[in-house]
Amino acid sequence: MRKSPTYCCVYEPDDNDTLLVTCPDFPELVTYGEDVHQAWVNANGALEEAIAARISDGREIPTPTPRDQIASQNAFWVKLSTLTAQKVLLYNLLPEIGITRAELARNLKWHREQVDRLFRLDHASKADQMDAAFKALGHEVEVTVRKSDPAEVIRRVS
Repeated sequence: MRKSPTYCCVYEPDDNDTLLVTCPDFPELVTYGEDVHQAWVNANGALEEAIAARISDGREIPTPTPRDQIASQNAFWVKLSTLTAQKVLLYNLLPEIGITRAELARNLKWHREQVDRLFRLDHASKADQMDAAFKALGHEVEVTVRKSDPAEVIRRVS
């Protein structure tokens, strides 16, 4: 079972009274915020951009570093939106099972452009399209709703 990727970002005071934010899993991700909340908001957008750029370039999207391997006290977690998470999981699944986008298009009996849109973060793919793509690869999407950890909510907005 593959879980929705949640990435760690680390912040540190910068020299102009802002917080500098980086992400160990995405060295290219650098952003800032006036406070921890703004840093978290900006990190969400920067992470989406970093993932979109990697998909566009055909580069690897890393698996998140496990939480127990992050030593910094100045860390927060960025959970991808459900649709972005599905797109990342689908993107990473193709090379893992040795299928190309063209083969996926043939399996689905779709035009190649329809399949390419599944990997564009700026395209609002529909749930049934994502389900069909995973099914064509011998996988299924399972949705889980759980109560948020209050400590995580507080850390996210403080």
